[in-house]
Amino acid sequence: MLSLLKINHLALVDKLIWHLDTGLVGVTGETGAGKSVIVGALKLILGERADKSLIRTGEDTCTVEAVFDLTDAPAVNAILEDSGLDTCDDGQLIIKRVIGQSSNKQFINNSPATLGVLKRMGSYLVDLHGPHDHQGLLSTERQLSMLDAYAGAAKDRQGYYQAWQQWRTAEDSLRDFQSSGITEERELDLLRHQLTEIDEAQPDPAEEEDLEGKFQRAANSSRLVELAAGATQLISQGEDALMDRLGQLQKICRDLESLDPELRESLEGLDRAVMELQEIDSSLTVYLDSLSTDPGELAALEQRINTLESLKRKYGPSLSDVLARRAEVAGKLDSVENHEERLEELENAVAQSLERVNAAGRQLSDQRRKAAPKLAKEISRHLKELGFKQAAFEVSLLPHTTPDSGGLEGVEFEFGPNPGEPLKPLRKIASSGEISRVMLSVKSALAEQDATPLMVFDEIDANVGGEIARAVGEKMAHLGERHQVVAITHFPQVAAVAAHHFVVSKEVRDGRTCSQLEQVEGEARIGELIRMLGGGGEQVRAMAESLLA
Repeated sequence: MLSLLKINHLALVDKLIWHLDTGLVGVTGETGAGKSVIVGALKLILGERADKSLIRTGEDTCTVEAVFDLTDAPAVNAILEDSGLDTCDDGQLIIKRVIGQSSNKQFINNSPATLGVLKRMGSYLVDLHGPHDHQGLLSTERQLSMLDAYAGAAKDRQGYYQAWQQWRTAEDSLRDFQSSGITEERELDLLRHQLTEIDEAQPDPAEEEDLEGKFQRAANSSRLVELAAGATQLISQGEDALMDRLGQLQKICRDLESLDPELRESLEGLDRAVMELQEIDSSLTVYLDSLSTDPGELAALEQRINTLESLKRKYGPSLSDVLARRAEVAGKLDSVENHEERLEELENAVAQSLERVNAAGRQLSDQRRKAAPKLAKEISRHLKELGFKQAAFEVSLLPHTTPDSGGLEGVEFEFGPNPGEPLKPLRKIASSGEISRVMLSVKSALAEQDATPLMVFDEIDANVGGEIARAVGEKMAHLGERHQVVAITHFPQVAAVAAHHFVVSKEVRDGRTCSQLEQVEGEARIGELIRMLGGGGEQVRAMAESLLA
């Protein structure tokens, strides 16, 4: 339910704090008092675009804030999670709009949000109907959803939709395969050449760095041999080799240590230097043995580098890209060379998925065929209570030539207010008074299935009167037993059956006109009904008291 609506500086409203309760809430007041501001505020909460003309004269901004208490809000929470917003704590949803002179902002649970998110949540929060707001009822797609809700077919419809999506995916795969076929032998030859060229080279991204190092050593092998040999000659192989000189130095130091032991710590680094020089000499010797001056090896390395560079120029820029191209080419060749087998596989997938669609669709259609006359009968009952004593109403199923996302058939709500005249689709009914009562009848028939917490009826009783107005009020009151219902009305018959009655009025404060809203009870409520009935006197008062009774 909507538990709180706050309005600041919106049109004629300076400040309004409205606490709402469950059941039918009646809102009355003289024409021009500002009842439309309430509907306008709710439309802002539901994501309708706003401009600065709504801001009360003399103010910089206007704000509208709504607090919804939702006992069960999986759909709303799913939208919030999908939008990266906080979900409802303890089922409470807070929405705020701020309209400024240069920019507008909106917040959900105190976090910035977009209008798109508000609009997505709107249908799960408020069902708003005015004299000309029946697009939802006139939509055949919405009518189909109503029928499925009445039939309790939500689970079967979801199962059908999943099967339908799989069928469409299979059809898309088949269509893509048929349109991307390779027909020219020349293109096949090119693909085979590319695959052979890559496979013969056997490229490996891990090979490149090692290959470059080997090539550099092979290219400079003569100079490397010369330098390494010169180093070993100096260390251990020449007449005046370092190792021989160090040996002599070690003998002298041992003699020194024997004469003065305190020199041992200062001279012990000499032995380490000798050992390290021996290791260097050994490493250089091994390195010399590994060097090759074979021109054939250098040529082979150069050829390998050229081969890989050529592949990268054609299919690169990297060897990883070359391998990716190899996989793509192999896949294309496999598809072409196994074309008939693959085509048969895809065609079978389409046929099998279509069979599942039809099976799920027939099950859904059975439920619709059983529910359609029951729903039509239920709506007709409500229509008779709303003054259409001899009207006819039908829920017609219209088979599709091919399955669509909603099933194997569509639906059309058809209405005939006058006996002897053919029934017409609801969208072709011109009278707003008729369509308003039809809409109320449909809502009454679907009261148990409709999960929208708040219904708002904005003067939908505008073209009725007398006992019909009383019946309209009673229907709204019955809806109020399962939903929170706000009825903005000019009819005392409707206002009298409301569980809660509020009056919108205008007054002038400090030279400014302001709209205000207050709840009326007891004598104040009787007084408002007397005003709505057209005047004073004991007879009118008795009528007002009778309406309340």
